[in-house]
Amino acid sequence: MDLQLKDRVALVSGGARGIGAATVLSFLGEGARVVLVDRDAAAAERLAQGRSDVLVVAGDLTDAAVCAEAVQRGVDHFGNLDILVNNAGANDSVGLDAPPEVFLASLQRNLLPAYTLTHLAQAHLQRRQGCVINVSSKVASTGQGKTSGYAAAKGALNALTREWALTLGSQGVRVNSVVPAECDSDQYQRWFATQPDPALARSRVANLVPFERRLTRPEEVADAIVWLASPRASHITGQFLFVDGGYTHLDRAASSSHQW
Repeated sequence: MDLQLKDRVALVSGGARGIGAATVLSFLGEGARVVLVDRDAAAAERLAQGRSDVLVVAGDLTDAAVCAEAVQRGVDHFGNLDILVNNAGANDSVGLDAPPEVFLASLQRNLLPAYTLTHLAQAHLQRRQGCVINVSSKVASTGQGKTSGYAAAKGALNALTREWALTLGSQGVRVNSVVPAECDSDQYQRWFATQPDPALARSRVANLVPFERRLTRPEEVADAIVWLASPRASHITGQFLFVDGGYTHLDRAASSSHQW
């Protein structure tokens, strides 16, 4: 299926690794051009090496000036902006025991960049009748324990998905969320490596996923993002698309008693 994304311009925050990097590559595979924004300049440059269809903007997205630079440089370089993917963020395990200032810092890392980028990009997206894809997390629906900051940020991002869908819909801009659960990202791989038995830890998590008893691949999340950003999803807005092998909504009994 042709997703009709040739020469469209997508800005992907946190695009150097994991789901973000897979999303960049998926967009490029569809002929789109990408503004890759990440604080890891070296990883971003490696991904973009030798490609004229990728513009790297390195910096910390909690800084509004970096967000402004990313949007403006992307528009100046490619001529327009069609798609914004708010992917930057990480589960930082800031729980209820953390002081309020630490909780606030978690929100600043995991929520503020999405707001700032969307605020700055909205006029460009309106001109192009583009779209916003927010990358959320199952913790916004399920809870997880010991992660109040990340859960609050992703819950807010889901709420903003519908708020922005209403705010921007009259201008022809769609806004949706893609929601992963147990994804085999570099962040999760680093966590497995800290466990006494990494292989056992990975197996236990994978067995909680009802469909195929495996972690979701970053490429599977990325392809959902790219499809949802494409004209092929032209009448979908204000929705949450769970890409999680049934983890969030299927009964936990499925993890132990059902064979798929």
